[in-house]
Amino acid sequence: MARAFLFVLDSFGVGGAPDATAYGDEGADTLGHIAEFCAAGVGDREGLRAGPLLLPNMSALGLMQIAQMASGSLPAGMDLPERVFGLHGAASEVSKGKDTPSGHWEIAGTPVRFDWGYFPTEGEAFPPELVAAICEKADLPGILGNCHASGTDIIARLGEEHCRTGKPICYTSSDSVFQIAAHEQAFGLERLLRLCEIVRELLDPYRIGRVIARPFVGTSASTFERTGNRRDYSVLPPEPTLLDRLSEAGRTVHAIGKIGDIFAHQGTGREIKANGNAALMEATLKAVEEAEDGDLVFTNFVDFDMLYGHRRDVPGYAAALEAFDLWLPDVYRKLEPGDMVILTADHGCDPTWRGTDHTRERVPVMAFGPGIRARSIGIRDSYADIGETIAAHLGLEPGRYGRSFL
Repeated sequence: MARAFLFVLDSFGVGGAPDATAYGDEGADTLGHIAEFCAAGVGDREGLRAGPLLLPNMSALGLMQIAQMASGSLPAGMDLPERVFGLHGAASEVSKGKDTPSGHWEIAGTPVRFDWGYFPTEGEAFPPELVAAICEKADLPGILGNCHASGTDIIARLGEEHCRTGKPICYTSSDSVFQIAAHEQAFGLERLLRLCEIVRELLDPYRIGRVIARPFVGTSASTFERTGNRRDYSVLPPEPTLLDRLSEAGRTVHAIGKIGDIFAHQGTGREIKANGNAALMEATLKAVEEAEDGDLVFTNFVDFDMLYGHRRDVPGYAAALEAFDLWLPDVYRKLEPGDMVILTADHGCDPTWRGTDHTRERVPVMAFGPGIRARSIGIRDSYADIGETIAAHLGLEPGRYGRSFL
């Protein structure tokens, strides 16, 4: 029997989505624009990185060929490798949204065919009756924010008032999401998490995908900082996912990072929390050593999206990609015969794009492991092909969506 390792580089899009125009994202290209800015020197930051984007290991896995097939051009300052190892291609999303749950559920073989609910972009984001119900059930004096906002910006703007009044900061984005920021000491972490559970129940009629707890610490606008105690409260996937199928077959899913939250803790087996890409990779390498035949290790590397994509930080995103690339040989050295690793993403978050939201893009698909020969798998019609490939690799019956590229 084999093992599988699925790594999601959160928001690492490669452009070229055929329906990008419908989402206002025609021309968005996370990889391409980061490479372009780095080649022009805009991606430099003293003490962090400088020069063209360097991703030798992912390039050897076909990333440059992926960029060409997905968006039609080679990333600036980056060369085609002499030789490519493993399977490589791109995938288009069919789910109706460019959010984290839709992308991950589709990767796990279950596309989102329904329309999410969203909050208005202008004026007050949340209906008065919803705000009143939240305040009554959670015994709150009111809420702050009630708008579309960047999380770091709104905490800096309203954090001091929040600490003074006890009113949580509530905001949304272009995703189907209700976010709540609160100070870990002044408001209380456990109180924030309980508030999110209350809001999750109240939001079910609105078809909102996630409630996100955004705890922070600090004493003033200049020192406020979000912590690693974020929690996501997602609705359940609409149908059984690859994770459910593995669990029903008696296999263990090692869900690392926010995977458990994204799948509403359904089919996620052994959940392992870690904060930051370095800690996530450390936990992943340990799980690779511990995984048994038939297991799946599933990790979301959140920093690309949370710290750099949404904050439109090109040098930070570039440095994080380069650091991840350097970890890949450590992964390969721990593989056993029959193992397969798949690198992919759940959506884009082009740090050069307007606004601070996700971008509709194709995602890379790179698969490698002992005995996996190099070839192009082309552009896949759905992320679900990734889940079906893992199912086939681990000996499961095919699911309803997608098809294996093995």
